[in-house]
Amino acid sequence: MDEIGGGGSACGHHGETLDIKDEPVSSTANSASLFTIPFCQKLVAEFLGTYFMVFAGCGVVAVDVEKDHVIGQVGIAIVWGVVVMVMIYTVGHISGAHFNPAVTIAFASCKRFPLKEVFAYVVVQILASTLASGTLRLVFNWKHNNLGATVPSGSDLQSLVLEFIITFYLMFVISGVATDNRAIGELAGLAIGSTILLNAMFAGPISGASMNPARTLGPAIVSNQYKGLWVYMLGPIAGAVAGAWAYNVIRFTDKPLRVIVKNASFLQRSNGQNRTDNKPNCKCPDGWTCAITKTEPSKIGKPFAICDGSGCTCVTYVLTQTVESSAVAAAKAFCECDEGWSCVVSKLTEGSEAGKTYFECGEGCICVVDETNNVKVVCA
Repeated sequence: MDEIGGGGSACGHHGETLDIKDEPVSSTANSASLFTIPFCQKLVAEFLGTYFMVFAGCGVVAVDVEKDHVIGQVGIAIVWGVVVMVMIYTVGHISGAHFNPAVTIAFASCKRFPLKEVFAYVVVQILASTLASGTLRLVFNWKHNNLGATVPSGSDLQSLVLEFIITFYLMFVISGVATDNRAIGELAGLAIGSTILLNAMFAGPISGASMNPARTLGPAIVSNQYKGLWVYMLGPIAGAVAGAWAYNVIRFTDKPLRVIVKNASFLQRSNGQNRTDNKPNCKCPDGWTCAITKTEPSKIGKPFAICDGSGCTCVTYVLTQTVESSAVAAAKAFCECDEGWSCVVSKLTEGSEAGKTYFECGEGCICVVDETNNVKVVCA
């Protein structure tokens, strides 16, 4: 879920902030192993999130069978929705809270998630789902055969179409609430969990409402139940990719179709390969072609975003004097840097050119304005 975070994060960020990120990765670092400590932390978070999601979701199915269906379809749907919401808020800021190979692949297809990290995420998700199912098998003393495995109740084609549609719906919601800076990111977990609840409510009796290849594959392996398995691999992945790209189209509402097709990504981050210099390139939120994205006059020492003449880049300034603009957009100040780069904090003085870099903060440092209106770098 992307959030969410880590590439497609499920807990979005929206507000008047200056996002100071790490310095650009050197060529030496790029050649190093992928499994750095931060990445391993993401994998652990993704493992735990997926494990508890499957343990609770498939566990309630087993309990429902054990207790003569006292919980019912509504109760099962509520548990699935709530556990996903809880885990998004718990680890979404660490791993992005995908918990789902279809979500990971969809984010990667839109360049919202590094392609080189996809395999590790998917392996961890499937492993967590399998271990969670194995745990349930031990807890219930091997009494239940499927332990929440998803099996088509009708034809494979019927379940395939349904899985495509409900996963499309889920990924469309994820893209909207967890990756768009204009959305209220704090509500991402609630919106995504509610979507899963709704999907499970009406699609559960027909296809099992998987929406997640890992959620299906884990119980299938433990239960040795592989009927219609291909439906739950193809349907969710195709639906998630289509849902992400569909939101990508409506995200660029102020751009012509040729630009949308050319970009082929939403909130696309540059990988740095096409840079002509070492200056960070900050992007304004999509949907704002802004002059100054502020709702009130600028104040000394207050960062804000201002776009250049092309309308495609922006820098974050610390002002030495109040400025006025006739093109004030109704939006909060926001500037998002390319992955691996720090936001540029500049000092706007008389005769300065918009976009010219004066200061760049390093890792662990922030830029401030002192009493004499000079920009200083303060490090921890």
